Amino acid sequence: MPNHPSNDAVLIRPATAADAPALGQLGAALVAQHHAYDPQRFITPTPRSAAGYAHFLAGELTKPEVRVLAAEAPDGAVVGYAYGALEGMDWMALRGPAGAIYDLVVSPEHRGGGLGRRLVLALLAELESLGAPRVVLSTAEPNHAAQKLFESLGFRFTLREMTREAGDGA
Repeated sequence: MPNHPSNDAVLIRPATAADAPALGQLGAALVAQHHAYDPQRFITPTPRSAAGYAHFLAGELTKPEVRVLAAEAPDGAVVGYAYGALEGMDWMALRGPAGAIYDLVVSPEHRGGGLGRRLVLALLAELESLGAPRVVLSTAEPNHAAQKLFESLGFRFTLREMTREAGDGA
């Protein structure tokens, strides 16, 4: 994707409940992208995906350990977001307290200009201010662009999820 020159003018700010519809649209695009990667593993997008995601993220905004950052273009449009939270000890993941990045989404017309990097850096600062000693995230196996971004920001691979469908015997 070409560099988007207006990304420098995009404001990174805490998301508000008024942003929920735009966040839902971006979240629905994330659902569709992941479903396209692996339709058996990831949920199927529906006409209600945007509304469902909007409702979900609006509820997350009320939690003190959660941060949702919106990327607002000069015209007021939300063109991306980052969502993460501070998590406690997780015995199942064999991990101590950590920040977790759950979502990073940038609208296609704003990709390639550093907006995703800015969102991640802002979310990292938020999570570290909450006391996160480390930050973890997951990325879809085929999403090489995201992996390249995260590696450039100091993330390393530590765990790989594998999926097996019921009835797929060896």
